[in-house]
Amino acid sequence: MTQLATQQPGSAGPVDAPPTAKPAQKRARLVGVDAARGVSLLGMITLHALYEADAAGRPTWSDLAFSGKAAAAFALLAGVGVAFATGRRPVRRADAAPTVAMLAVRALAIGTIGLFLSGSDTVLNSVILPYLAVVFLLAIPLVFLPTWAVAVIGVVLATAGPAANHILLPLLPDPSLANPTFSRLAADPVGMLTELSLTGFYPSPAWLAYMCAGIVIGRLNLARVAAVLLAGGTVLAVSTTAASSFLLHRYGLAHIWAAQPASGLSVAETDELLAFGGNGYTPSSTWWWLTIEAPHTSTQFDILSTTGIAVAVLGLMLLLDHVNGRRLRRLTTAVLVPLAAAGSMTLSFYTVHVMFINSDYDTYSATTGWLIQIIAVVLIALAVRWTAGRGPLEAVVVALATRARRLAIALTRPAAQAPAEPANATPQLEAAARPARRRVFRARRSPARS
Repeated sequence: MTQLATQQPGSAGPVDAPPTAKPAQKRARLVGVDAARGVSLLGMITLHALYEADAAGRPTWSDLAFSGKAAAAFALLAGVGVAFATGRRPVRRADAAPTVAMLAVRALAIGTIGLFLSGSDTVLNSVILPYLAVVFLLAIPLVFLPTWAVAVIGVVLATAGPAANHILLPLLPDPSLANPTFSRLAADPVGMLTELSLTGFYPSPAWLAYMCAGIVIGRLNLARVAAVLLAGGTVLAVSTTAASSFLLHRYGLAHIWAAQPASGLSVAETDELLAFGGNGYTPSSTWWWLTIEAPHTSTQFDILSTTGIAVAVLGLMLLLDHVNGRRLRRLTTAVLVPLAAAGSMTLSFYTVHVMFINSDYDTYSATTGWLIQIIAVVLIALAVRWTAGRGPLEAVVVALATRARRLAIALTRPAAQAPAEPANATPQLEAAARPARRRVFRARRSPARS
């Protein structure tokens, strides 16, 4: 069980196109992006609610389908939201103060919600929102860079970042892997911030790589590159998986097991890491650990393959909204509209989801609990989309971020010269997620240990 992300598009958020874009293009992009978020959200709920291991201790279909992948999609789409919020172009120096204020307040608001949520959590030992707040803050300088520079930084983080992490981790304090809370922040601010950025469940270098990819994609003409995203993402995911499998089974496993005594893991823990993934990193006992593609290990292969899957899902959702033909159009609309509604208010749904699975109300079987949450999310999302327009937490964070932007404009520019806010400058909010530590979840759900 774990955590999710936040955002707010379209009529429920920012305009996904420059003011000159055609209405049809604007609508298609908004629906496709929101639908991709909806896929990630429902995939995350599926991952948390159903068994992650079968009676034989092997990963289930839901674990194989969504573990690590849904989280990566949330992070990448968070970057798309940042691009939308900043006009889908590099921010000018004249707009620096209001842009920084808007993004910083948004990050702090999400982090504050996460700390409150962590403080009341008794089952999960990793709530993603505080980690995501750190990544949002680190991403602020990216919005001032040209697109090619953001792409280069993303590639460096995805390829060289895991190697740097492999070297640095032994030099850093061991993480507690406990939920970040206000009390921990007050007692040990340096230690908690180190864990939030480098040694915890969601290390910032890996998540910032997803953010870079999202910013680059968000600055493109999504209607024109949808097919390229689908094809390119698929090729990236398949080729990365194939390369990892070859290296791991041809060379890596032998070195990993030879170095197992020095890894700090038992034989059972090593098997679990290889089969189910890690808690944000891999052991530093051998460089061959970086050949694995297991979820949440933050290796090059993990980052690139999950990025490819996230990009392909986004491309598919964008293409589905361009389907012609009356019957096919009805079918795609029936699929996209609920997904887009759910994807437009993931912060609120994530918060309620975490509260529910930590409450006394979560007494259902795995399948029943999953169905209840999926149906509730879809029905509530449609009702909110057609009435209020955005989720309650999204509304609060958008209001705070917008107020911060206006205040920065008022303080840095004469009132007579302050430009009107562009239609596409309304903040858009994300939050991604990943499963909590499996040992906790499996103890509650897995039939293998019941």
